[in-house]
Amino acid sequence: MFEIAVAYLALINAATFTAFALDKRAAVRGAWRTPERRLLMLAAMGGTPAALWAQQILRHKTKKAPFRTSLWAIFAVQAGLLAWAAYRLAR
Repeated sequence: MFEIAVAYLALINAATFTAFALDKRAAVRGAWRTPERRLLMLAAMGGTPAALWAQQILRHKTKKAPFRTSLWAIFAVQAGLLAWAAYRLAR
């Protein structure tokens, strides 16, 4: 089960980083963009580390306050759930 979880997280984070990179490329070219909802959904599905990393590396979506706030809210919820799960497992 652990191996499946690690593989899933690797895949979802790779997909998230790729989606951010493609959206950045589209933004530069003035082409069709990836909807913000899709980018946030990828983060919510476990791709938050890649989303935050892509934001900084690619300098993408760093100034858009509602998007940043939503991404950090997703991070906070996930961190809280992870802390809760760690606490439950430690008991």
